[in-house]
Amino acid sequence: MMPSVSRKKAAGFSLIETMAAIMLLSFGVLALAAVYTQGMAVMGSAQFDYIAQQKAAEAIETVFTARDTKVLTWDQIRNGGGGPGDGAFPRGPQPLLAPGPDGLVGTLDDDANKPDSIVMPGPDGALGTQDDVTIVLKMFTREIQITDIAPNLRQISVIIKYKSAKFDRTYTLVSYISSFA
Repeated sequence: MMPSVSRKKAAGFSLIETMAAIMLLSFGVLALAAVYTQGMAVMGSAQFDYIAQQKAAEAIETVFTARDTKVLTWDQIRNGGGGPGDGAFPRGPQPLLAPGPDGLVGTLDDDANKPDSIVMPGPDGALGTQDDVTIVLKMFTREIQITDIAPNLRQISVIIKYKSAKFDRTYTLVSYISSFA
């Protein structure tokens, strides 16, 4: 007599289960690739983010310097249009320009023919050599808003706007200044 052979169901994955697993894995890999790409774009803008922070701080320091050195009177430390009795800081976004005769950045007398720039070390990594790279900051605008809070107190808001890769970025720095040095 022959022994009976029982047939067991074969173990493993079906074709449909395998295709579903591949699709799920594909979505996960694509999501990781998208996050990686976004992260690389943000990292690429880090240098411009730092420049925006420094240019905003420079504008705040300019206002304090103007007060402390008496280059501008308290009445001139406000926004204006350049008329008599107006403030020395223009209204609205302005390109970053080299300081004018008063030596202060962001004022009405800035040199319109000379955009602000920064010098970076070249391939040799040393600053002050012939291979240094100059970056003209034409993609930046700066707005200095000066608002009266009290007779001897003003709020200074510096808004830096710039484009980095495909992103429009804004950096705002707020400070307060009193008429007392």
